[in-house]
Amino acid sequence: MSGEQDGFVKVCALEDIPEDGALAVEIDDTPVALVRTGGEVFALHDVCSHAEVALSEGEVYDGAIECWLHGSCFDLRTGKPTNPPASAPVPTYRVRVSDGQVHVSLRPASTDQT
Repeated sequence: MSGEQDGFVKVCALEDIPEDGALAVEIDDTPVALVRTGGEVFALHDVCSHAEVALSEGEVYDGAIECWLHGSCFDLRTGKPTNPPASAPVPTYRVRVSDGQVHVSLRPASTDQT
């Protein structure tokens, strides 16, 4: 998928993302985990900052996604790790849902990655 003029790209239908789960997509060669929970959709870089495995394969709970390999959790809104062993955040991206379609912009939603 390539970027549209306003920076957002249509990536999937809302119904493609499992409730309280994640879906892996790729936008311009960038792996993105789409997470649907609590009636909201979030987008994060789909690579754990500690183990470099797909976050989309992990569990979603309490506003975070857990890396399946070592158990690090990342806040869905900020991308910041909430527990070790990860110490570096993952980028989060802006999401827009319109007419049942999910659009993502690779322009980072969170600029404070510290």
